[in-house]
Amino acid sequence: MARRINALATWLHRLEPDEVAAILLHRRDVADRYIRTLKDLATQLTDSDSVHAAEDTLDQGALDVLGSIVAMGNTGTIDQVCSELHCSVGEFERAFGRLKERALAWPDGAKLIAVNSVRATGAVRDQLTSRPPAPRLRRASAVTPVVVAMSTVDGVARLLAHCEQEGFDARYTGGVATVEIRRVARALRVADSVLRLWLELAVEAQLIGVERHRLLPTRHGDAWLDSHPGARLAALVDAWRRMDWRPEPDQARAALRDYPGAAGLALRRTTLERFSADQAFVDVTELVDDLVWERPAVHDPRATAAVISEIESLGLVAGGALTPLGVAVKDEGDVEAAATDLMPPATEKAAFQTDMTAVVNGLPSPHLSATLNLVADLEDNDAARVWRLSAGSVRRALDTGLTAEQVLAKLAAVSEAPLPQVIEYQVRDVARRHGQLTVTDVASCVRSQDPALLQEIARSKRLASLKLRFLTPTVLASAQPMAETLAALRRTGYAPTGLDAGDQSIVEQVERRRAPARGERRPDRWWRTEMDDLELTQLAVRLVEQERPTVRRGTPRANAARMLRDQNVFLRDEEVLILASALVDGNRVEIRYASGPRQLETHVITPAKHLEGVLSAECEDGSTREFDIGHVRKVAVPA
Repeated sequence: MARRINALATWLHRLEPDEVAAILLHRRDVADRYIRTLKDLATQLTDSDSVHAAEDTLDQGALDVLGSIVAMGNTGTIDQVCSELHCSVGEFERAFGRLKERALAWPDGAKLIAVNSVRATGAVRDQLTSRPPAPRLRRASAVTPVVVAMSTVDGVARLLAHCEQEGFDARYTGGVATVEIRRVARALRVADSVLRLWLELAVEAQLIGVERHRLLPTRHGDAWLDSHPGARLAALVDAWRRMDWRPEPDQARAALRDYPGAAGLALRRTTLERFSADQAFVDVTELVDDLVWERPAVHDPRATAAVISEIESLGLVAGGALTPLGVAVKDEGDVEAAATDLMPPATEKAAFQTDMTAVVNGLPSPHLSATLNLVADLEDNDAARVWRLSAGSVRRALDTGLTAEQVLAKLAAVSEAPLPQVIEYQVRDVARRHGQLTVTDVASCVRSQDPALLQEIARSKRLASLKLRFLTPTVLASAQPMAETLAALRRTGYAPTGLDAGDQSIVEQVERRRAPARGERRPDRWWRTEMDDLELTQLAVRLVEQERPTVRRGTPRANAARMLRDQNVFLRDEEVLILASALVDGNRVEIRYASGPRQLETHVITPAKHLEGVLSAECEDGSTREFDIGHVRKVAVPA
């Protein structure tokens, strides 16, 4: 590694200040106010983490050239690389320029050298990948994303309701299993990828937490449901900007796992940055191809297409161009104000139809959703949301202790017009039959004034698990507690009610369990303040000028000592001064020189010339020989 650092330092010495400044601008992570020499800079530029981060910024063409240089063992020439990649010199120069401005590769005479620790992952062999045609653009037109944005907001609200009412299990080891995601996706009638996005958004926005290996809404989720639709959308958009998981559409992936790195953040940020409000992409697949070529370490076709779908579902992009909400996100503007302007107020009324449905145009208010979810089942969730009333859904409302008149009053309060008679008939008919069966906890008893009905229940094979037996012609004993007996009878199609020991109806109210929120991710803070462009330029000028051998900069001996110190990491300072004095004054010195692995030679030489890390000198036998400064292990005054 020391030899590669010396080679890089030697190349840096040949650069002008603006060229060194360009390297620092592309490699900001290595820039430090305390770098003293170009040798120090070369050491920082060879750090493996910094090298890998710089590689991730390369386009596909530059990556192909880098892979070819590495494959040739740092001995290839320009002609050899062009021949292997079947490209012109102009194409090579463009790609190689990207490598030089990041100090990932540089010319060493005729040879091309790559920095140590380079991986060149993803490089294509035997060809230089050309940039795809530029994505076609057209003038942006006004396309509203309100429908898809409302669908996402309402989908997250439905997910919260499902977690509270039906259950959503989490793994003991963390996250949510793929099987569970598929089960809930079928229940909510959405694709697995859509449900996973809703789930990640809800957890990142602290609307859902994990309590005893079950996903439950949080208190923050309750406040979110009661807020304006624009505030709800803004909370989801802010959560999307913090998500660091990478979409993998081709693979069944668990959700809510902590993934290392920030690949998802970079993928989402760079994708959104390519959109503008003035021009729209004719075909987003062309944008995907361009992004994949431009940043292959970050983008791949399917993940990038999935991110574009996320952006569209949140209303940031519509018709291939940024919406006002997308502009606010991209420019760090007022996201909540833009979301409020986009989303209409929540709808407070529903249109009840004679086919036992309730239609809501727009996003329903929390009160309207709660009422309809109590008495009906959600059937369609598109631009208009449709709930359907049935005997089972009405019975569910009556189970909470409401009477038929109270149910009808709740529906009338949220109806745009008088309720259709068919809905009133349905509610009253279910209420008339509701409570014909009563259940008492013996473990439990099933009672009815109709002995024939009890005979029918006792003979039902679907109720065999209850082990029902007659106590009297109007009383059946159940082997299961009251809750299990009620559930079994309702699954079979009956409508029983529960009674306490005093024959009073039990009002069934489920306690609302809430989970603690995970908490927001905070950006990592590093102790070193990043240098701005002006400071980087000043640092580059200082490094180059202080090591440029001029009359104004000290003595020739000091200049020579400074150059030698940067090119050799083995010599002590006093040995460097002895060699510098011999180089300036023409005196003899004795050196120990590494001529091979574990082979040291002793020479008494008179230095003549020092250029690019190579020392030309006259030996005692009168011959002239060149010595690599990096191979000198010891310097002394000859006896």
